[in-house]
Amino acid sequence: MGRTSSHTSWARLALLPVAVAIFAAPTIFGGSGSVYSAAVLIAIFAVMAYGLDVVVSDLGEVSLAHTVFFAVGSYTAALLSTRGGLGSWATLVGAIAMALVFAAVIGLVTLRLREFVFSLVTYAVGVVAVSVASNWSFLGGSDGMRGIPLLDLSIGGLSLTARNDRELWPYAFALLAITVYLIDRFRHSRLGAAAIMTHLNPRLATMGGTDPARVRLQVFLFSAPITAAAGWLYAYQRAYVSADVLETYFLILMLTAVVLIGRRQLLGPLAATALVLAQEKFFSLGGNLDKIVLGGVLVVILGFFPDGLMGLARPLARLFRSGAKPAPTSDPPASTPLENPK
Repeated sequence: MGRTSSHTSWARLALLPVAVAIFAAPTIFGGSGSVYSAAVLIAIFAVMAYGLDVVVSDLGEVSLAHTVFFAVGSYTAALLSTRGGLGSWATLVGAIAMALVFAAVIGLVTLRLREFVFSLVTYAVGVVAVSVASNWSFLGGSDGMRGIPLLDLSIGGLSLTARNDRELWPYAFALLAITVYLIDRFRHSRLGAAAIMTHLNPRLATMGGTDPARVRLQVFLFSAPITAAAGWLYAYQRAYVSADVLETYFLILMLTAVVLIGRRQLLGPLAATALVLAQEKFFSLGGNLDKIVLGGVLVVILGFFPDGLMGLARPLARLFRSGAKPAPTSDPPASTPLENPK
């Protein structure tokens, strides 16, 4: 127990230089407006994916409704800021609260559903959400909602505003860092252990006093505000929200971010999102081709590398280590007492 705790502490300390490197990355790569824009979007979409990650990797279910939580965060920020005149802190609280309400409703409906049926029902929820957002005038309909003010998280006399992506980057990074911390704490919590047990052996979990249905609902309630917070910041970054936040692209991006590096890898969704966004931003093949590439990557990973790139790296590492072992010597064996050399 002590050794495991010590190992965990050292692993967390090792994240500090990684965090510093990530924060300085836009400056290291030139500090242009496009670089900062890419960095902000990588942080936002990584946070979006982390919400789905705990459902897929820890609970073992594939939710196809997490774009709904992303949209809930975006639309709540837009509605409360443009029509309610509320500040950014209030819209964040509202986004989290609305995500919890939606998660509770969806979670209760899908409480006893698993695997294919669970995914099918959550996909249906996403389809309904697209139709509602596209046609309900209260949400701007197909035209969306414009005029979202600048992000302003000022506290007292401390001015904390963001007029562009360069100024928005510290807040996007802070949201990302908080999310990674929460995911790490979740995986070392009782709920995280119960989620894994529910995933691997529901019957054994029930025999041990764990209610699998309750655990699924709790994990859903934990994951939804994370994805909604990403949608909240995305609304301020774009200053515009429409039904396109429910597009299939965002769902495929989330799923790819979860599985590309490997499940239950703390920095996996971040690394995967960075790879995808870097290709789209700096090595783009065109909008439609980029989507084909993204979908193709997801198909290849699920079909041939179900453990992600980490699963591919492990056998290569073992092969490298075995190849690095010194070759056995060809010296003759030592004589035994039974031998009688002449």
